[in-house]
Amino acid sequence: MRIEQLDTPAAIIDLDLMEANISRFQAYLDTHGIANRPHIKTHKIPAIAHQQLAAGAVGITCQKLGEAEVMVEAGIRDIFLPYNLLGEAKLERLASLARRATLSLTADSELVVQGLARAAARAGVPLTVLVEFDGGMGRCGVQTPEAAAELARVIVRSDSLRFGGLMTYPSNERTDAFVRTVRALLARDGLAIACVSGGGTQCMWQAHAHPDVNEHRAGMYIFGDRYTLKHGAILEQDCSFKVLTTIVSRPTAERGILDGGSKTFSSDLLGLEGHGLIVEYPEARFYGMSEEHGHVDFSACAHKPALGERVTVIPNHCCPVANLFNQLVGVRSGTVEVVWPVAARGALQ
Repeated sequence: MRIEQLDTPAAIIDLDLMEANISRFQAYLDTHGIANRPHIKTHKIPAIAHQQLAAGAVGITCQKLGEAEVMVEAGIRDIFLPYNLLGEAKLERLASLARRATLSLTADSELVVQGLARAAARAGVPLTVLVEFDGGMGRCGVQTPEAAAELARVIVRSDSLRFGGLMTYPSNERTDAFVRTVRALLARDGLAIACVSGGGTQCMWQAHAHPDVNEHRAGMYIFGDRYTLKHGAILEQDCSFKVLTTIVSRPTAERGILDGGSKTFSSDLLGLEGHGLIVEYPEARFYGMSEEHGHVDFSACAHKPALGERVTVIPNHCCPVANLFNQLVGVRSGTVEVVWPVAARGALQ
């Protein structure tokens, strides 16, 4: 099948570009001696995760337990879950998963550590736990090096857990000083920090600038989107992920309507103007969405699209967009080569 035969809206991956993105970033991290642990929440597809592992990744990162279950079922055996797990139902699932794969997790409170210790004891398998510290996003994570060191000691005192190190997101100017302070505090107890896991696609080419970080987690580097374009992490010609759409209405001379709205592109703005970049009409302004319609102003375009014309859109944020589709279509030189079910789509629990 040719790409022209695909029904729209369709989420398409240029396989040559994706494979080049995987190889390029892996080579960069290898050059600097940094372990690559890609985040699969971007694509949620086991076959792509296997490609990343084959290129040299040490394992994968999953954001939710449900994602990890899908990946383990697909044969992946080294998974990092940097997310606080709470509740007996999740801890029971974690114990079951720990018997089938090598898992590492994070915690930012003693309550989370206690639950992970129970799950590890139930599984009969020790779990590796890293302490998460706030990288400046104002989300999860301990707030001070002293709190990080104390939580590390709590982990060490648990017979069923192993202290794995520190984790943060994103890697930034605060990261190394924070890690060095924690390292000095733990050295008094004879405790070493084996792994410092940093992350972020927007800062991925600066990973080597953080000598205290020896692992990097990035997700969007394989696809690219308007957010990564904004930060200069990906060039437009390297964006492998796009959404193919059709102009289904031209109600005025200046306005066009796409057959994809908020249920296709998500509502993420990320500080950007509009909801996506229309590749064939870069001057167009994708200014609004209803559920199934994308509203575009073509007034700045010298040439305007015809009714029924197909256009490709680079979305603002590829991760939620991939999660909105049942399948992603892999294309090489205009020919459909593979159709991948988004296996971990909606795995939010």
